Amino acid sequence: MKTIPSLILLAVLACSPLSAQDFGHHFADSTLRLDYIFAGDARQQDIYLDELAMSPRWYGRRQHLDQLPLKGNGSVTVTDKQSGQVVYRHSFSTLFQEWLATAEAKRVKKSFENVFLVPFPKRPVTVSVELRNYRDSVTATIQHDVDPADILIRRLQPRTPYVTLQQAADTTRCIHIAYVAEGYTAQQMPTFLDDCRQAMDALFQHEPFRSLRDRFHIVAVLSPSKDTDVSQPGKGIWLSTALDSHFDTFYMTRYLTTLHLKQLHDVLACTPYEHIIILANTAHYGGGGIYNSYNLSYTRGKHFRPVVVHEFGHSFGGLGDEYPYGDQDPMYFSDVEPWEPNLTTSTAYPAKWQSLIDAGQASLIEGGGYLSKGVWRPQEDCRMRTNEHPDFCPVCQQALHKLIDFYTR
Repeated sequence: MKTIPSLILLAVLACSPLSAQDFGHHFADSTLRLDYIFAGDARQQDIYLDELAMSPRWYGRRQHLDQLPLKGNGSVTVTDKQSGQVVYRHSFSTLFQEWLATAEAKRVKKSFENVFLVPFPKRPVTVSVELRNYRDSVTATIQHDVDPADILIRRLQPRTPYVTLQQAADTTRCIHIAYVAEGYTAQQMPTFLDDCRQAMDALFQHEPFRSLRDRFHIVAVLSPSKDTDVSQPGKGIWLSTALDSHFDTFYMTRYLTTLHLKQLHDVLACTPYEHIIILANTAHYGGGGIYNSYNLSYTRGKHFRPVVVHEFGHSFGGLGDEYPYGDQDPMYFSDVEPWEPNLTTSTAYPAKWQSLIDAGQASLIEGGGYLSKGVWRPQEDCRMRTNEHPDFCPVCQQALHKLIDFYTR
């Protein structure tokens, strides 16, 4: 049996993706919270560092550290200062970038809070954040150093009690989800917990979540609101709630979001979470989901279960919407292939999901990404298209399964 020369072996190891064994070398079992302000308008965008914070335990992945789960509309890269080695990467999308595609962004400058979680480094690192527009061009960047010994990194303390709803088979190789209460008073927390269990049941009725249920660790964060329900600016209703969420985001009646990302993560401080599902105690139909940020769903209506699953498809899976919505303010263009795994702007062979087309499980159906023309989806209907369809299509299922493996294998 021949042996590999030591220098060649070292070179191979140096070029290999960072493994779980490298996690303890580069990182402590803690979380570094990065708070930023994204600001600007359709012409120019900027990124500003706001604050750094630290909390005990790290609830993200411990393998594939230098790889992106999906491309997203932006990325965070952590580089070891001494060696120059990339030790962690993550991708995301933001409400700020969605807003840039609106008519308002052509005439007004605005700022948006954004919060990202990375493992806490043992040695000084450089953090780089990059934003991309819908034509896949870099529009804003920031680079700054983080010294783990910095005395001004805020130490977070637990703020909100939580209940564990489901224990993962292996809590070091699992996906941590936190349900967060919005618009529930302290007296309504039993109702919130019932809604969390309904949302869990709905999610795990869908593949691939059903087959891989033991890879999810789920808690319910009992964040009380002063008022019941959530704000509806279009009706002149403004309420005092835990996250100050509201409908009418970007003047779209059913778009329910919170702009207060620091407030959200303060509520979640020191709880086991990476992915966030906010349940809103309202009968007004709506929701919203932003990839690797959070999703928010109404609860007091017949579409609660399909909506919360659909929005998780966005926030966790990076799946795109497969329905048209007025053909205005386009986010997809013929010369740019969408990073979302269930949308494509090309019908050329081989198609994006050609293997499933060859297997007779998918096709190319025009209409998706809010456009009636120029964007194709995999099937006539899917959970990412209508509330009535019972399942994710095979392309979405395949993408979700791949992502779950990425986080847990």
